[in-house]
Amino acid sequence: MRRVAASVVLGLAQVVSACSLEPEYQRPAMPTTSTFAADLAPEADGPPATQIGWRDFFKDPRLQRFIALALENNRDLRQAVLRIEEARAQYRIQRADQLPNLNLGGSASRIHTGSGGFGGTTGGTGDVPGGGVIPGGASSTTLNRYEIGVNVSSFELDFWGRVRSLTEAARAAYLATIEAQRSFQLSLIADVATVYLVDRELEERIALAERTVRARREGLEISRLRLEVGATSALDYRQTETLLTQAETELAALQRQRAQNRNVMQVLIGGPVPTDLPPPRPLSEQGIIETISAGLPSDLLVNRPDILSAEEELRSANANIGAARAAFLPRISLTGSFGFASTELDELFGNDGETWSFGPILSLPIFDAGRNEANLDLAVARRNIAVANYELTIQNAFREVADALAARRWLAAQIDAQRRALEAERERAELAELRYRNGVADYIEVLDAQRELFAAEQNLVATRQLQLSNAVALYVALGGGLMAESSPPAGR
Repeated sequence: MRRVAASVVLGLAQVVSACSLEPEYQRPAMPTTSTFAADLAPEADGPPATQIGWRDFFKDPRLQRFIALALENNRDLRQAVLRIEEARAQYRIQRADQLPNLNLGGSASRIHTGSGGFGGTTGGTGDVPGGGVIPGGASSTTLNRYEIGVNVSSFELDFWGRVRSLTEAARAAYLATIEAQRSFQLSLIADVATVYLVDRELEERIALAERTVRARREGLEISRLRLEVGATSALDYRQTETLLTQAETELAALQRQRAQNRNVMQVLIGGPVPTDLPPPRPLSEQGIIETISAGLPSDLLVNRPDILSAEEELRSANANIGAARAAFLPRISLTGSFGFASTELDELFGNDGETWSFGPILSLPIFDAGRNEANLDLAVARRNIAVANYELTIQNAFREVADALAARRWLAAQIDAQRRALEAERERAELAELRYRNGVADYIEVLDAQRELFAAEQNLVATRQLQLSNAVALYVALGGGLMAESSPPAGR
């Protein structure tokens, strides 16, 4: 009998679902064209972004240190890592429902029945083991009872795949959090790099502004001396003063932007900027790879972690439909136990003390006021939302890559034009100064040429920063190179 009971319990515990009510998962069709527009940018000869680790992509040691600090200390990234732990625990909890829970229990009790109880007798001496004799012939009884056994409580036989669907949904949600964390890592790297490049831009523009301010202060002093000896007019002097204040205003604005930009960096790296950082490189020596191969839009489906995360969320929503459908069908659960019981502790494990019980429980929903139907509608609606979110994520990824490719083409042309414009403005400023000294032109012509030269210098530096930031944006838009990075991501 012992073997029969054990076989029944273990055999039923291994029953798996014979079918699944989940809709067959099909990846939605690409909501974009199959190729990027040919006129966005010529195909580059560089390697794919996924094969370039971020340490290889960014060559500036100072920037590498900032990125490493951000991956280690950023609080938002830390939350993303903890969400992975949360989702992993939820998945393990749900997966545990696919197996029976075995509990080992034991008890010991001592029971006394008086002469007036059900165990009492009259007319006898009460001469029983553990009993006593009561005057008048009535007897009392005291018994010991010991029990030990293994129990299975309410294990659901997953005939319709309800538990399995819930487990699959939890697993997909867990995988989605992993991809979401990778997506945030890429965004964090891009944010740190962009803030750093802006800082380099502001430093160079501030240096230009400071040099311009010094030159214009000297010019103002010369103009003052000329005014005192009558060699120039008060109008020319005031125009020179205005030119100086414009440069001073621009310098103050740039210094304010630099201070605010560095505050952003402190938030990104999760603390104060260390004092032992390597010296920075200028924009022209950053060495950022600008010849990344774009590949095909379909490559984004397996390279972009945000798309992979959206697809796992879609898988999770699809699995929940199966669980909602299974709720309409009968649910069978098992309870059972196997063990030993005896009145004597030393005879507890004897054959005569063997006990077992087995009981299936059938539950069939008859009336639930539309709850199950509403849960199914909710699961279907959430699956449709997940489909729309997945398609939107793909469209946004396509747009980001297309924008970066277009910018890569036209920023190169813009920088070339601005270089030529800067050379022209320098020659113009020199000619205007020469014409003014020879009395051919008014001083207003000199002031105008100097303003345009200053603006051209500032614009060229800003555009160089945009070109490098665009290379970073393309690197991230194509999926980055987290998998190619030799060092493990923070928190993994």
